[in-house]
Amino acid sequence: MMQLTSRLGDEFALAETDYRIWRAQIDKSWRGWTGPHGGVIAGLLVEVARRAGDADLPVRAVDLRFLGRPTEGVFTFRAIVHPVGRSTAVVEVTADQEGVSVASAAVTFGRTTPTGVPELPPITAPNVPAPYDCVQFRLPPEIVPAGAHFEIRPAAGPLPLTGADQAWMCAWISLVPELPIDAATLAVLADALPPGFFPTLTTPVAVPTVAFSMHLHTDLARPTQQPVLVRASNASTGGGWSVDDIDIWDRGGALLASARQTRRVLG
Repeated sequence: MMQLTSRLGDEFALAETDYRIWRAQIDKSWRGWTGPHGGVIAGLLVEVARRAGDADLPVRAVDLRFLGRPTEGVFTFRAIVHPVGRSTAVVEVTADQEGVSVASAAVTFGRTTPTGVPELPPITAPNVPAPYDCVQFRLPPEIVPAGAHFEIRPAAGPLPLTGADQAWMCAWISLVPELPIDAATLAVLADALPPGFFPTLTTPVAVPTVAFSMHLHTDLARPTQQPVLVRASNASTGGGWSVDDIDIWDRGGALLASARQTRRVLG
């Protein structure tokens, strides 16, 4: 397998400009439904937290809130590190544009340690065809330019905008260009599919993300190959709000991460 050395931050020229202050740029090719792809912003927040952390600890959880309406262009990230004992740390990161905060995240890091508690198996991956037995699906670039950065191969469930009676999707997904699977990359992949209720529609509506959380089920010490299997299902939609649950497995069926998104329905 080709060794991948580039990380998400390198793709967006993430650079430290002062003590625990970073800058990156998201161009218009990463525009999503209503603005810059939310998964990329989440991924950059995670990558900044990783670089700011004083200990080499695996990411365990991410809790993100959008505070404004991001636009394409330059983002400034500021980090505050909170050590919590010898095996855990929390890093708070804010993303600003032109002096206005547009997103913030708390990223929890924790060491892998053996315990006397029996391990419980995570939820199993659905039984789906192999990645390259699935036909590639492309999001319309005129609607979602960021779709060009993903190779999506639907593996189960209905397709978006087909008027289906089920609100879920499942697909093998790779980033283009391919990046190593780490917590930052998983944050991007967790936001790769359209909102979970999109299969029930026939025309798209604006559904910006308001809150995003992600929990890692592994320390990612073992290299993972793309594509990964992503399942997004709608937990509820009503009153102008929608909640999705997302699970990500590797090609061997190991659960890598689970995420939840709360979105505002503007249509």
